[in-house]
Amino acid sequence: MYIRTISEAKAQLSALIEKVVAGKEVIIGKAGKPVAKLVRYKGTGKPRQPGALRGRIKIADDFDELPDDIAEAFGMVDR
Repeated sequence: MYIRTISEAKAQLSALIEKVVAGKEVIIGKAGKPVAKLVRYKGTGKPRQPGALRGRIKIADDFDELPDDIAEAFGMVDR
């Protein structure tokens, strides 16, 4: 584990990322206290499946219609 201040992390970001890629953790501190941790990203491994919620979501017929008071607040209706 490597501990760095924010300014050190800004100056050494590329090197810190290389350490993370190698499997190390990097802790970034502010005022002597840890505030962030850099760790290697592990994705889900599954590609996104478009349409996975098809048929399970309903959009109301009046979705694009604004109520009069909100339309007026946006200056879309003259009163």
